[in-house]
Amino acid sequence: MMNDAPSPHSLTIPDIGVDPGLLNGLARLAVHVGLNLQPGQDLVMTTPTCALPLARAITAEAYRAGAGLVTALISDRDMMLARFHHGHDASFDKAPEWLYKGMATAYENGAARLALVGEDPFLLAQEDASKVGRANRANAAAYRPALAPIAGFHINWSIIPCPTLEWAQRMFPDHPPEAAFNLLAQAIALTARLDHPDPVAAWTAHNETLARRCQMLNSARFDSLQFKGPGTDLRVGLAQGHFWQGGASVARNGVRCNPNIPTEEVFTTPHAARVDGYVRATKPLSHHGSLIDGIEMRFEAGRAVEARAARGGDVLRDMLGTDDGAARLGEVALVPHSSPVSQSGHLFFNTLFDENAASHIAMGQCYASCLEGGDGLSKEEISARGGNESLIHVDWMIGSGQMDVDGLKADGEAVALMRAGEWVTP
Repeated sequence: MMNDAPSPHSLTIPDIGVDPGLLNGLARLAVHVGLNLQPGQDLVMTTPTCALPLARAITAEAYRAGAGLVTALISDRDMMLARFHHGHDASFDKAPEWLYKGMATAYENGAARLALVGEDPFLLAQEDASKVGRANRANAAAYRPALAPIAGFHINWSIIPCPTLEWAQRMFPDHPPEAAFNLLAQAIALTARLDHPDPVAAWTAHNETLARRCQMLNSARFDSLQFKGPGTDLRVGLAQGHFWQGGASVARNGVRCNPNIPTEEVFTTPHAARVDGYVRATKPLSHHGSLIDGIEMRFEAGRAVEARAARGGDVLRDMLGTDDGAARLGEVALVPHSSPVSQSGHLFFNTLFDENAASHIAMGQCYASCLEGGDGLSKEEISARGGNESLIHVDWMIGSGQMDVDGLKADGEAVALMRAGEWVTP
């Protein structure tokens, strides 16, 4: 567990180069496994400046694969901090709506979407929480046109990590910079299966395993899931006509892609009005530059009616107050405690990794792609099935080596799915 995050200005960022082999391996995974980029297809990529070495490698690999046009949108830590240190108060209620409309247009015209992560997870931890919350709300509202084709899985999209010194120093603050960087690089390589002789083949096999798990769950047609563990006794009703996904899936443009690298989860859409009980987080949540630790919630009829945290409670409350759907669930996911991310023993302070270390739930927007016929459903029809709508989608981890999960059928029959955090069925 990490102590209070130091000020972002306390970080020293020496120039430590990324191993070219790792960069090229991640680039190949991003283009050929994560995105499965098609010949002639455009690519919209977002990257922090600290991940530019990987962005450059991905751009080269994408063009080698026949990409149409690769467009990179770059964010920078110092520019972001300048806003909080010098921006006028009204600026925190603004977001580049014009940019997100342009991204949405690109997706409508067939572009793929790739997000690189590697930024300092605590960049905004020392900033005014109310300003952080306002900026997040404004951005979430403006981003909606660009989010819709992603949440609806209309396009092939993916998220992939890049080892960066800023991130490494947060994870391993007691190590010298170069040692911290090497530890993070090694962890990313292992969880991305780059230690296999043929990483692409390894991902093919892993995706097949996740597909078989989804097939079992879809055949069972459970009405709800029951989670029981220390501080947790939670029943999560499942949406009508839900189905499970995990690993590689076929987007509605016909392209099979891996939205997350790494990924160990199988997930589906819960019923927004059928969640009851109490639940305790098993890992901290890094949310928009702030750390929320020790989350506990109680649900009634789908809504979180009580919520507290040992740290970051104000950020948690602000997040849940984003809109009416922010206090309801949009996703439930099952992850074995033995996953490579969990077994690494590291807390990454990044949802891409930490959600793949433990079973989790997500506050906010549901994935319509996890509803039968979801691509043809209106907002009203999604809601009638139990799907939630919100400006946010925030995963937080509830699984552990002490968590039991049962699948409950409509007649009340309970089927053991996980015991002590591991799948019961082979």
